[in-house]
Formats: sequence, structure tokens, C-alpha cells
Amino acid sequence: MQATLSTAATPASNPRWRVIGAVSVAHFLNDLMQSLILAIYPLLKGNYALSFAEIGLMTLTYQCTASLLQPLVGIFTDRKPQPHAMVLGMAATLCGLLLLSQASQFGWLLLAAALVGTGSSIFHPESSRVVRLAAAGRKGLAQSLFQVGGNGGTAAGPLLAMLIILPNGQHSLAWFASLTLLAMLVLWQVGNWYRAELGHAARRAAPPAANPLSPRQTRNTLAVLMALVVTKYTYMACLHSYFTFYLIERFALPTATAQLYLFAFLLAVASGTVLGGPLGDRIGRRRVIWFSIFGSAPFALALPHVGQHATLALVVLIGLILSSAFSAILVYAQELLPQRVGMISGLFFGLAFGVAGLGAALIGQLADHFGLQAVYQWCAWIPLTGIVAALLPELRKR
Repeated sequence: MQATLSTAATPASNPRWRVIGAVSVAHFLNDLMQSLILAIYPLLKGNYALSFAEIGLMTLTYQCTASLLQPLVGIFTDRKPQPHAMVLGMAATLCGLLLLSQASQFGWLLLAAALVGTGSSIFHPESSRVVRLAAAGRKGLAQSLFQVGGNGGTAAGPLLAMLIILPNGQHSLAWFASLTLLAMLVLWQVGNWYRAELGHAARRAAPPAANPLSPRQTRNTLAVLMALVVTKYTYMACLHSYFTFYLIERFALPTATAQLYLFAFLLAVASGTVLGGPLGDRIGRRRVIWFSIFGSAPFALALPHVGQHATLALVVLIGLILSSAFSAILVYAQELLPQRVGMISGLFFGLAFGVAGLGAALIGQLADHFGLQAVYQWCAWIPLTGIVAALLPELRKR
């Protein structure tokens, strides 16, 4: 890989697809490891007699660790890029995974979740910057490929949990350590390319890109984008963390079948992610953002009122439509402040993780008091708030 990636250290106007592909593979492995936490919730709930509130607390610990650190990592690396920081992040994920496999008390589970969240907070800002650096004029497509790597890993988690972890127990999580080591090797090679490209960029000394909007417009637009992220990830937390329990409670499905339904939803999320970036490059990111969040509302409203097979069909449609938003939102935000790519990436990844964590914790509390089916009926209204996307200005396509 070294010989291949090192060729990208020369100026070019074409995307460096091998670099983007390598980072996407690492993103797949990173998010696969992280998704195993969510995928084994039914196992942990049985082993430790956890309540829904305690499950929500685990998600909150993981997500808040990631969300609070990511903007700080982004601000630091804007000033001083760290080509091999992604390897350090993956090492933290590895430690969390190994601890989770051996944990015997709830406190250790929380610490393991915090380590995995720390790894995510280090990995995402710099990896997103590398993808943008390698994208040339295809920023939306490159960001979608990066995102689909992560979403693909997230989708694979429940499937691997069903095939490997549920039959063999919590200790089998340690078997995935070799995949984490593979991701660290890939990221070390990407870091070598990144370091060479940074040196070449410094010699070119290109003038900084101008902000497309006034400072006030930029602040207002960022506020709208952040509101849309809150909308998207609050609803996604309902599906990610509790969909298997919802299926088991409402349709009396066995755990393995419920995991397959969750896998279908997450696979639809991964597929929809591919569409958002290139569509944004072609038709404008504002249109993609608007359709993605607000367009999923009719299917979300219908979801709590249909039968088993229609539930599967609707959740797949929701995943396809709703998932196309984040790549477009992130590239849109990066274009607002092109000199602060690391900060923007960390802020939006961190906000996504934080909202998902807070949403999971709140939904867990509500489910303990009012029942999961009632909570699903309430959460179905959340995508309607995507109407605020109408406030976004149309930026010049790049």
C-alpha cells in the first residue's frame, strides 16, 4: 500500500480513489467494532439484568465521550495536523473492545464504552480531513464513500453478533481484535500519504479559500444544520438502540430474527449514504438535505401502526431516505468554513454522537415508564421538524 499511496503526494486535480478507499475500509472496521456494543445489548441485558435506562446510559457514555472530544480534536488538528492520530484512535477502540469482552460489572461496561467513544473522537475528524484532501472536485462523492464505509461496518455488527457473539458469549468479542489491528495498519499507511501531502501543500502555499456567506449568515446556517442533525440522530437513536427490543416486544420475534431486521435497516442506511454525496454534487446539497430528513416523515409516522412485514419494508425505506442527509450536511458545513475543516468535522460528528447518546438515554427512560411501543409512536413525529431545511441558502456548487 505504501507505494500506491505515496504517489498521491504530488499535486493533482483528480480524486485519489485509493486513499479514499483505504480510509473507507478503515472506517468500516472502526464502526464495525463500535456497532458491536449496540448489537450485543440483548446479551448484556440478560447477563447483567440491565434496565432500559442502564442500556441508555451505556449509549450515552459512549456517545458523549465521542461528542465532547471530537470538536476539540478538530480544533487542535486544524492548527497542527496529526497524520497518525487515526492509528491512536483505533488503539483506544481496541482497548475498549478487549475490556468489553472481559467486563464482569456494569462499571467496567461503561469504561469500555468510554474507551470506544474516545477512539471514535480521535478517528473521525482527521479521517474526514484526509478524505476531503484526497477528493479534489468530488467532495460529496468522496464523503459518501467515507460514510458508507462506516455505515457498512455499523450494519455488519448485528449480523456478526448473531453469528458469532450470541452463540459464543461476551468473551468472543476479543476475537475481533485482529480486525482492529488490520485497521491500524491501513491507517498507518494512509498517515504516511497524508504527511507527504501536507508537506507538498505547504510548498504550494495556495491562498486560503473564502467563506461563501457573511459571518452572520454563516452562524445562522450552521445553527439550522445543527438542528437538522439533532432531528436526524434523535430519531435514528430510537431505531439503532431499541429496534430489536421493539420487534421482540411487539411481534414476539426471536432475538436472532430481530437482529436480521436491524441488519436490514442498517444496510439500507449504508446504501442510502452512497446517494447523498454525489446527488449533492449534482443537484445541490440543500435539496438533498431537505428531501432526506423531511421526506422520511410519512414512513416514520406509519411505522408504529403496521404489521411485521410492513415494518421491515418501512424501516428499510426510512433508512434509505434519512441516511442520505449526513454526507450532504457535512460537506455543506465544510464549504461554509473551508479553513476550519477539522473543527467542522469534529463538531458535526461530535454533535451526531452526542445527540444519539442523549436521545438513547431519554428514550430508555421513557420506555421504562411508558412502554417501548408508546415511545415509538411519539418519536415518529420527529422527522417532521426537518421542515427547517427550507431556511438553508443554496451555496454555489464546487
